[in-house]
Amino acid sequence: MLTDALEFACPWCGETNFLEADPEDAGQCLVQDCAVCCSPIELTLPMFPGQALEVHRENE
Repeated sequence: MLTDALEFACPWCGETNFLEADPEDAGQCLVQDCAVCCSPIELTLPMFPGQALEVHRENE
């Protein structure tokens, strides 16, 4: 199975994070902890090739 390597900045600390996503998961929302600061990051996977990954944080 092929996966897409996605790179994004943590909205909490600004550090680069990586995500391996299956193209079949397009449009799905998920939560991943930052590899550096461990804060939760809400991600929406792109629907189409070339579309940007949406990255959000929820303030408590």
